[in-house]
Order: sequence, then structure tokens, then C-alpha cells
Amino acid sequence: MTKVYEYMTKKVYTLSKDDTVKDVIELIKKTKHGSFPVVEDGKLVGIVSVRDIVGVDENEKVENIMTKRENMVVTHPNENIMNVGRIMFRTGFSKLPVVDENNNLLGIISNMDVIRSQIEKTTPKKLENIIKTYKTLGYDVKVERKKVEVEKLLPTQNKIDYDEYLGRIYEIKKGLAEPIIVIKRNNNDKYILVDGHHRAVAAYNLGIKELDAYVVYVNTDKELGIEKTAKNFGLKSLKDVKIVDENNLNIKM
Repeated sequence: MTKVYEYMTKKVYTLSKDDTVKDVIELIKKTKHGSFPVVEDGKLVGIVSVRDIVGVDENEKVENIMTKRENMVVTHPNENIMNVGRIMFRTGFSKLPVVDENNNLLGIISNMDVIRSQIEKTTPKKLENIIKTYKTLGYDVKVERKKVEVEKLLPTQNKIDYDEYLGRIYEIKKGLAEPIIVIKRNNNDKYILVDGHHRAVAAYNLGIKELDAYVVYVNTDKELGIEKTAKNFGLKSLKDVKIVDENNLNIKM
């Protein structure tokens, strides 16, 4: 069961009761967010949103316009994230503050976080199959989830579909992209890309330096068959992967 704490944002922009509408406006400009928790000594006392400040004097205090804690919907770090999604659907809220049993603010969970948690459920199944394959071949295997450098990715697919590529760009910009799957063997600084070529090329062209990944460590010094596939395609980096349309025509990026 996926919990809220696994996907919530811990770094939260907050306001105090003594801040003014002018402060709220400045924070909106800075963050592009539409609502902010109001805290006092670390404890949640209210929330203020864009709609609360419409037509209000800029010197008005936040305390006088915020929704107070007793009238708020909140959640907790160990709550099932799908239950939170259902609450959001019923109430229409796009974000919920996350508090502990003492009402200390711990983070924020958004509807996008809920969606992302469900997208990532598909990845472990693919991961299990890859691990099983290499174990069957007699290799010692271990797995780690971490950020990997996009520049160090070795593609094993020579072309990707343009429409799907555009979809991955959208997902990356929205923070919805699932982790890629790569293989790392001994004495090789490259991460061999197994799953996620559209995501990787999209990230490369967007200038993103790192991607979330499941790294499958294969304990061998010998070149793997999947590396030979990359060589046969003439692939050395992501820039070698062609983006093609439905007619198999290469699209220049």
C-alpha cells in the first residue's frame, strides 16, 4: 500500500498569520502556486489561496482571510495515497496539507503526486522481469533506485516514436515520468538503457541532467549482449537515437 509520505513534497512555502495580502501576492509571483499553508510555531493554523485575496486590500492580514484549521481538510503521512486521491476528487481540492498527530506541518500532497504514484506502479513489473532474466543467465544481481546522469546513458534502441516522445516531454515537465530502467556492470561507467528511451531522449533534449532510475547492477566484467546490440546500431549516446513519425521519417530536433 503506497503511503502519502512516499510522494508528498516536504519543502513547503508557508505564510504566517501576520503576513499581509501583499505578501501572499509576492509568494504567488515567486512560486506560481495557488495556495499556501499558514503556520505558527510549526503548527498548521490555516490556509490561504488566490480566491481569498481577490478584491481584498493588500494590507489586510492573512489571519483575517484564511480558512482556519478547524474548517480544513488535511491528511497524514501514513495514509493510503489512493484514499487521499478519493478525498481530493470528492472535495475538489488539488492539494492537501500533511500533518502529524500534533498538527505539525510535514508537507503537501497534490493530485499530481497521486497520479504519479499510480504511474510508477507499472515499473516494478518490468523490473522484475529484467532481474529474473539476468539471474536465469547465472549473474549476481542487485537493484538500487537513484538519480543517474543523462549523459552517461547508453541507448539500446535506435529510434523512438515522435508522438510518444512529445507525451514524455509533457510528463517530465509535469513531474509525472516514471523511472527509467538501466543496467550497470563492472568496469563500465555507462548506464545501459533498457526501458525508458522516450523519457531519456526527451530529458536529453530538454537539457535535464539527471533522471530517476532503477539501476540493475550485474556482477560481470564481460560485455553484455545488450551492449552488443547498441554497437550493432552504432549507438554511443542519446543523440544517436532517431525520432521518427508514423511514416518512419526522421524528425530533426
